[in-house]
Amino acid sequence: MLPDRPRIDSVKIRDFVGIQMALIVQKYGGTSVGTVERIQAVVKRVIRTVKAGNSVVMVVSAMGKSTDGLVKLANEISENPSRREMDMLLATGEQVSMALVSMALQEAGQPAISLTGAQVGIITEANHTRARILNIETARLKKHLNEGKVIVVAGFQGVSNTEDLEITTLGRGGSDTSAVALAAALKADFCEIYTDVPGILTTDPRLVPEAQLMDEITSDEMLELASLGAKVLHPRAVEIAKNYGIPLVVRSSWTDEPGTWVKSPVPQPRSIEGLELARPVDGVEYDTDQAKIALLRVPDRPGVAARLFSDIATNQLDVDLIIQSIHEGNSNDISFTVTKDSLGRAELVASAILPALGASDDSTVLIETDIAKVSISGAGMIGRPGVAAQMFSALAEAGVNIQMISTSEVKVSCVVDAALCDVALATLRKQFDLENTPSSFAKQRSTSSDQPVRGVALDLKQARLAIRHVPDRPGMAARIFSLLADNNISVDMIIQSQRCRNINEIMTRDIAFTVAQMDAMEAQSILEAVQGDMMFGEVVVNESIAKVSIVGSGMINHPGTAAKMFNALFQQGINIQMIATSEIKVSCVVADKDAIVALKAVHEAFELSGSTRIQVAT
Repeated sequence: MLPDRPRIDSVKIRDFVGIQMALIVQKYGGTSVGTVERIQAVVKRVIRTVKAGNSVVMVVSAMGKSTDGLVKLANEISENPSRREMDMLLATGEQVSMALVSMALQEAGQPAISLTGAQVGIITEANHTRARILNIETARLKKHLNEGKVIVVAGFQGVSNTEDLEITTLGRGGSDTSAVALAAALKADFCEIYTDVPGILTTDPRLVPEAQLMDEITSDEMLELASLGAKVLHPRAVEIAKNYGIPLVVRSSWTDEPGTWVKSPVPQPRSIEGLELARPVDGVEYDTDQAKIALLRVPDRPGVAARLFSDIATNQLDVDLIIQSIHEGNSNDISFTVTKDSLGRAELVASAILPALGASDDSTVLIETDIAKVSISGAGMIGRPGVAAQMFSALAEAGVNIQMISTSEVKVSCVVDAALCDVALATLRKQFDLENTPSSFAKQRSTSSDQPVRGVALDLKQARLAIRHVPDRPGMAARIFSLLADNNISVDMIIQSQRCRNINEIMTRDIAFTVAQMDAMEAQSILEAVQGDMMFGEVVVNESIAKVSIVGSGMINHPGTAAKMFNALFQQGINIQMIATSEIKVSCVVADKDAIVALKAVHEAFELSGSTRIQVAT
């Protein structure tokens, strides 16, 4: 059996590349194995790695666009094919790749063997088309490695159990997930992800050719960027690397450049059993040092957010949550939270700026001091509709009303009454089976980066829904988002307005959220069917939107980061329709016609562009 290998210090990781007798897991994407010529180039790289004294496990994706071809064939046969049969079909794509790569290695004189996910012992949930890995039986892998063979594994797939042998697939990004999971199970020295770009870039080089390569990035930053659509790594793979402390590098299949290292903190020891936890949430956070300021009825035009938060930054005030609600008429509401000791200065800035913004006589500044922020986090939220609804339902049943909501792809934060913080924490820990896991305090954050923003992301495939005049009482958000989840509709950004209105003697708020464009009309129809029963107003859909986001752990220590983003958009005359933030991310919804200009402007504002243009293989 192979001995357990010592964990490598990530600071020394570059010096570690090429060290004798390392165990390396390498993943090659579809473009890397898309032709016979590319397979042969990959084989040469692998043989060089082996000759340097390393053991290698390869994970391969389906060749080129072959998966798309299989999906097309299935849709020609059936409008609604069985998920089980889709798994049987799609698993064949990776099996073609693994066999051809193994043949090419053998032809070059390198002993090799190809194995399916089932043969490797990748055990998953019995959940076709989107299974999560529960365990990996490594005995066969270690046997072949001890025999000096390169093991070529079909990515993206596993088996539900060793009795039924039901083939399952892992969903989008499954080959990344397979590779990092194998690295964790084998206690590999590191995992290499080979793709068609030289590493992780500051933004999409297809849209911004001046995007630059990062030498390294934290796993938290990569998790947010991956969740926002950075296709170079799937967030599930990043989460496994973080949980098990796997050094991870993204490199080009076509060059020998060092690529980008994804750095993770040293983790607590954990069993390989339940490798990808079936539960979607793995952390609960709280922060009682919060005060809220809301500017109600400020003008809805470009530059308002930029002016407000520039003044906030000039006064060295650090802002946590920022929420801009959807407009009503020609005005908007903007809310933000600060630490309690800075509330006085923040209130003075907010009050002084109203006249400068051209606010109307009914514009006001609302102050709330007895509040707390509670949050749930976990990469398991991605692709699992209903996690936010579970949170809202649990809080409603505990009698906790939600005052503010802010979401990212991997985190949901709610502002609640401070007196109910302990109740909210206990409720959420019970709801998500985290009762034996201590809640973390949100102020304990990484401060490793001096650069406020590492990357900029753009999502052009979302639509926004606005529900007007939702009764302001516990349980309404829970009912709305549970209903969508029951219909398998995933929700991204969620914003609850700060302005309360009296409609027929009922206090109401607006709720806005984004979904995939393909789900927008179905979501509207579902909500309109319960409109009378739930006593809310009209449901408005806008498909002509885009979401621009910045990510960076350094923004925690840099007041004014959000203001710089808002100002960059203002300089291009771009109006911000919605704002939502987390500790290391700021997202703005803008009109889709402004999307590319917005991306380029924000990327340039944070000086992320360079003179070298990145070439992307096709």
